[in-house]
Order: sequence, then C-alpha cells, then structure tokens
Amino acid sequence: MIEVVASMARGPVFLAGELMECLITFTNPMSHLSTSASSEMLAWASAQIHCQFHASESRVALPAQGNKQDVQAESDTVLIPSRGERGQCVLDTPPKILFCDLRLDPGESKTYSYSEIVPIDGPPSFRGQAVKYVYKLTIGCQRVNSPIKLLRVPFRVLVLQGMPDPPFPQDEEVSPSNPFLEEEEASRRDARPLERALDMLMVTTSRRCPHMFNITNMRGKVAKFCIFKTVYRLGEDIIGTFNFSEGDIPCLQYSVSLQNEEEIQKEYQRRSGQAVSVTGHGRHMESCLHTASSHFSLPIPLNVTPGFSTDIVILRWRLHFEFVTAREPMEPPTVLQNQSEVTVWSGAENAIWLHINVQNCRTKTSPNNLY
Repeated sequence: MIEVVASMARGPVFLAGELMECLITFTNPMSHLSTSASSEMLAWASAQIHCQFHASESRVALPAQGNKQDVQAESDTVLIPSRGERGQCVLDTPPKILFCDLRLDPGESKTYSYSEIVPIDGPPSFRGQAVKYVYKLTIGCQRVNSPIKLLRVPFRVLVLQGMPDPPFPQDEEVSPSNPFLEEEEASRRDARPLERALDMLMVTTSRRCPHMFNITNMRGKVAKFCIFKTVYRLGEDIIGTFNFSEGDIPCLQYSVSLQNEEEIQKEYQRRSGQAVSVTGHGRHMESCLHTASSHFSLPIPLNVTPGFSTDIVILRWRLHFEFVTAREPMEPPTVLQNQSEVTVWSGAENAIWLHINVQNCRTKTSPNNLY
C-alpha cells in the first residue's frame, strides 16, 4: 500500500495566470518491524490540472459529442484525468512526470514538487443551478502491471477581469542578486503578481461615482435612492441610502436583496424564452414609516463567483428592492409635550408592494480572499 498526500502551501484559491505549487509526498506506511513489510515499487507518477464542466440536462441543451474516443481510453494503464467523472473536460494542462521507477522501503517517504501556471483562458470556478465549472489537480501513479490510481485535489480559480495578458509576467532579474538573500528575493518576486493584482483591484473598486435613482409608482414618487459605486470586491459591503423626505407616497417598509442571475445563452437553452435562475445571497429589511432617510449595508460573500461570461452561461449581479407603500396619506402621531399617558398608534391597513431590480451591480475578484 502507498499513501499519497498533496499539500498546497498557499491554500486552495488561485488567480487565473498565477503559479500553482504543490508538494506531493509518497509514503510506504508499513513499519520495518512488521513481518509482512516489503518494499514498494512504483513505475511512474504524473500530475496535471483539468477543469470539469457539468450542465443540468433540464436547462442546458449541449450539442452531441459524437463517437469520438481515444483508442486507448478503455485501457486501465492510460492516464485520463477526468476518468469516472460526470460532465466534460473543457480544459487541461499537459501532464508533468514526477518520477519513474521509484522504490520505497518500509517507512520511507519521498516528496516531489509540482508547479504549473493556472490557465488564463478558462472559466472561473462556479457552482450554479444550471452549470458547474470545477477545477482539480489530478495525480496519477501506477505500479508495474497494475491499474492507474488517481488522486484528485479540488481547488478554486478566480478570473480577474482587465489584467494584462499574460497577467503575471515572469520578468528576468537584470541586476546582480545577493547570494545571501536568495530566499528573501524569491519570496518577494512571488509576491509581486499578487501585489499588482491587488493594486489594480484597489484602483478599480475605490472609484466612487454616485448613482441616483428616483423610485416611483403610478401614484407618485416614493423615495430617492443613492448607491456610491457599482464595482465591488468580494467581501466588500454594498452601501446605499434612501431619502424619503422627497417622496409623495408614504413608505412603510423596504427590503434590499443581493442576487445573482444565471442566464443560459440562447443557442444552448433547453426551451425558448427560458427564465434565468436567480439566487439570493443576503437581505436587509427595515421599517421606515415617517423616516426622512435610511441606509443599508449588504456584505458580498467571500465564497461567491464574480460576474463572468462564457459561450454557455452569463453570470450577472443585481440588487432587488421591495417597497411596501400606503394607499392613503398618513399623518404622524401627535404626542403632547406634557402628556403622561402612553399613546397607541396603529399602522396602515392597506398597503401596496413595489418590486424593483438594479441590474448594473458588478463584483470583482479580490486576491485577499485566499481561502
């Protein structure tokens, strides 16, 4: 028996175009004191990255794949990283050989380093209602005259829109390096791509440009809404304000929900005019009768996927508003200055619901979220 352990020192989240490094340890767990202990021989081992795509058959109509198959696909001695998995492999990197002809004595371990650039032309990791994109590092090893065994390590890929191509150029050092500071210089070089990505994110998401919206219904103006920007990082709070003092219609209550829309491209829709899938990620509700102004704060979860588009699916983000308004004007209760008894005031008996969507809310990937 052989134990295989894969360890990603930086964690399981990477930006597209970033260098992924993984330490892979092969161990013969048998004790040398055991009577049945013996050496183990491995013919070879390799590793590669692949992205698996899965679609809901009730919502996505994919073209037929035909009968195109690898002539060796049925052989147990051929490395196929997506063997036994559902869906289609839409992206993979060339396999890299870790070793050939490895002998492990009882209790002995050997560790190998695997590194690969995460492809920049692939989709981000996404688990939606209709489609899923899942990235995995597949490690395959084989004993002589035995089937291949696979170890799959899932990880997350975030695509940062607007980065230069390639996003993380590996610049050569032109100045002489200090041999006593090689490790420090290497760690500094590794941090530069993330620093550039973080700088770009901070510049893009810190720009404030207030957007004003008049909220009305058929009977008049309810309120004025202000959102200070429309581009956000994962983990950031979306903050908006309401001004009810300019409204003609009394507002009893409002709620704001953060939602994403998962829309299948027309050529892949199972039914014509198929509705988009909406998923909620947070809600703020507040009573606001006789309130001149109010505000809300909705945090963007760290585990969601920023908006993106592929040939099959489009993911967008939006704010969904609901307002409860009174049918008739309502006067505030009057409380005398010297009144000693408690005044009981009843709310409106008849109200109207008003639903509004703000579609141009976008999210950006943040490299701070290495979770």
